[in-house]
Amino acid sequence: MKTTVVGRADALPGRDTPMPVPTRHEVLGTPLAPPYPDGAEIADFGMGCFWGVERTFWRLGADNGVITTAVGYAGGHTPNPTYEEVCTGRTGHTEAVRVVFDPQRISYTDLLKVFWEGHDPTQGMRQGNDVGTQYRSMILYHDDAQRAAAEATRDAFQPVLTRSGHGPITTEIVPAGPFYFAEGYHQQYLSDAKNPNGYCGVGGTGATCPVGVARTDG
Repeated sequence: MKTTVVGRADALPGRDTPMPVPTRHEVLGTPLAPPYPDGAEIADFGMGCFWGVERTFWRLGADNGVITTAVGYAGGHTPNPTYEEVCTGRTGHTEAVRVVFDPQRISYTDLLKVFWEGHDPTQGMRQGNDVGTQYRSMILYHDDAQRAAAEATRDAFQPVLTRSGHGPITTEIVPAGPFYFAEGYHQQYLSDAKNPNGYCGVGGTGATCPVGVARTDG
């Protein structure tokens, strides 16, 4: 279990061939891969084991503006890595979830509220019992507006966490680079059709982030 992010020079070489992506979302029935509907926006987050994280976001529902979700690998160096390679800690990636959303129905700030409250962003290279660089907390922003919202919500949440006895936020806020889709069996892993009672190691701090209005019905 590596707790130091590997440098580019020491990362695994990877491959040129992308991972095959399932045609449809197991729960929402929408495409996982582009092209996405006109006007859709993308949010990419790392919050620990991506199985439970993806479920957290797809449960927001289409009625609340979530178009599709997918799991993958982001924030690292190795092109088109496998799950096994990511788990070695030698790709530099974190396990990530992509949320494609309609900004007219749910805002990026709403999604950030779910992000901050859905895991413990103070744990560094781990999340609960899952230890390693692939479980680190990360926001991968797609434009300056997303970056500003990520930083503002982080700064709003830190005093709340401090008052509840938690340490400094360790979440990385970085530009979004390539998002490499994970293997098909990881997509919607905790859906009723696959593993409804499967492992989910993600849990929040119990603290409320004082931003946005998260829509969780639907």
